[in-house]
Amino acid sequence: MAELSVKHLLGIKYLNEKDIHLIFETADHFKEVINRSIKKVPSLRDITIANIFFENSTRTKLSFELAEKRLSADVINFSAGQSSVKKGETLIDTVNNILSMKVDMVVMRHPNPGAGIFLSKHVNASIVNAGDGAHEHPTQALLDSYSIREKLGDVAGKKVVIVGDILHSRVALSNIFALKLQGAEVKVCGPKTLLPKYIESLGVSVETDLRKALEWCDVANMLRIQNERLDISYFPTTREYTQQFGVNKKMLDSLDKEIVIMHPGPINRGVEITSDVADSKQSIILNQVENGVAVRMAVIYLLASKIK
Repeated sequence: MAELSVKHLLGIKYLNEKDIHLIFETADHFKEVINRSIKKVPSLRDITIANIFFENSTRTKLSFELAEKRLSADVINFSAGQSSVKKGETLIDTVNNILSMKVDMVVMRHPNPGAGIFLSKHVNASIVNAGDGAHEHPTQALLDSYSIREKLGDVAGKKVVIVGDILHSRVALSNIFALKLQGAEVKVCGPKTLLPKYIESLGVSVETDLRKALEWCDVANMLRIQNERLDISYFPTTREYTQQFGVNKKMLDSLDKEIVIMHPGPINRGVEITSDVADSKQSIILNQVENGVAVRMAVIYLLASKIK
């Protein structure tokens, strides 16, 4: 049986193209499963998975939990915000306590970049990074690429623009790695203050004119402004941001081709995209949510098969 080249999913930059194709083929199988009347498979009946979220997350946490339960794993949910972490317990203490419960896999979201890597070196469990600070969010990038593949047949050769707050976005970084690995062309678009200085060294080009970016692309992945990460003001007002970098239906309809609209969620409706764009037939936002469960099932299943 084909298997992943990695023991953990810490970031897209540790995967190769074969890994991505294996995850997608496995996700195809699980997508059939979750569309059946009986949505469960007994694949991971003897595996225990701990979801440890040191940052708030509704969608990602629910998606992982659903994926784990669909595979019949035993699931422990640990919300660090309400726990002893507030009393000063360190990451290592928390995890060792959880591992003493004989956990096989840890799905972790943490505000510090590299937290998953640190963990993987110190604990004997498979680690899935569910977002580490502004660093990476690998399963989001995988489900985004999977959704493009489903809609357009392939990722290779497609032109994808990522619009918005690239500087603070782990989604953007993981997407760039994943798309480039599969042979897509990538542009980023946003205010200069929200584009990292090093961005072109990742093999992507920069476009500060949204109209030009949309005319160029096959797919536009619209990111929200991460207000919780903005310690200073990077642009004058939200209204001004929307005027320059928001997509509305009139703009979409004026293009000479039909482009695909994506969004990792949650959407700030009326800021980066209007409701009529989010709910239009060009939007695959709800497909992304559905695909998130199948892709996370695939990742967990493939990593669990390496647990000895």
